[in-house]
Amino acid sequence: MGKPSRDKGKRGEREAAAELNRLFPDCNAYRSQQFSGANHDADIKCNIDGLHFEVKRQERMQLYKWMEQAENDKRYSEIPVVLTRQNNKPWLLAIQLDDLPNLIDAINEYRSNS
Repeated sequence: MGKPSRDKGKRGEREAAAELNRLFPDCNAYRSQQFSGANHDADIKCNIDGLHFEVKRQERMQLYKWMEQAENDKRYSEIPVVLTRQNNKPWLLAIQLDDLPNLIDAINEYRSNS
């Protein structure tokens, strides 16, 4: 992967973190690689427990591939979540439908603790 592509990925992760912070002001979302640099870490970390964020800022959608990466990288009980955006398009969030009740529970728990 070339430097322009890596830089676009970093910008995408920062943008996605900013969007999470806009929607959930106390979630303290941040790009994890800039702090820990560990392989298989989520691209974004925040105070909403139990989520594993994979961020993709690409023009060519490969949603199932990205979801598989999130699934393989997540810790045991985390919910794999893909945040993606193409140029001049809004951010999209993808999860497996079976994970929707757990995502709602995680957000409700976050809100009750904020």
